[in-house]
Amino acid sequence: MSHASSPSVAVETLPLIRTLGIVSAICGLIIVGAYLATLDAAKANRQLAAERAVFKVVPSAKTITEYFLVDGRDIKPGEGADAPAGAIKFYAAYDAAGKLAGIAAEGAAKGYADTVRVMFGYTPSCQCVTGIGVVSMRETPGIGDKILTDTSFLANFKALDVKLNKDLSALANEVKVVKHGTKTDPWQIDAIAGATITSRAVGKGINDAAQMLLPKLVPQLQRLGTRG
Repeated sequence: MSHASSPSVAVETLPLIRTLGIVSAICGLIIVGAYLATLDAAKANRQLAAERAVFKVVPSAKTITEYFLVDGRDIKPGEGADAPAGAIKFYAAYDAAGKLAGIAAEGAAKGYADTVRVMFGYTPSCQCVTGIGVVSMRETPGIGDKILTDTSFLANFKALDVKLNKDLSALANEVKVVKHGTKTDPWQIDAIAGATITSRAVGKGINDAAQMLLPKLVPQLQRLGTRG
């Protein structure tokens, strides 16, 4: 035989439910407040990390300017703002004389543990990638993080070929990661033995970003001018 709940029991639980509701609301407000309070600082830290990476991948740079490539043709100053929908962010790096020393842009792809975000430097005179730096990653210490320290791997980016095809519509050759010790072409990346997945993430990130940016930007490099 079933028994109906006692009205007194229901009444006694109301204060508990009310208290739990208040506590939950307060916790929610604290979480949202903490997020909003740290949002600007987190954004500033990401911007600073990106700028440091630019100077690393374009060593001759003395000053940098952030730009957005909008609608595949319009070059607009970024000035730390969020990128408009569909825009591609890049940095123009200038040497001590104010001449354009190179272009830096981010590439990202899924690695072993998480997304690997790299900054790569493009040198117009050789139409090649001449340096990389890591913006963020969570790869396995001692394995995936060798992309920062392995000299053979880093040698891939002394002059990684990213030339455009004749009609400037795409890269002439896709950037590809190959098995360690089998690189034969200047657009290939010799993977790190034991860290192939992370190596491939770097290659894919650079290839995808270069395929999107360079065909649209290279014909307009003169618009970036010089800096006094």
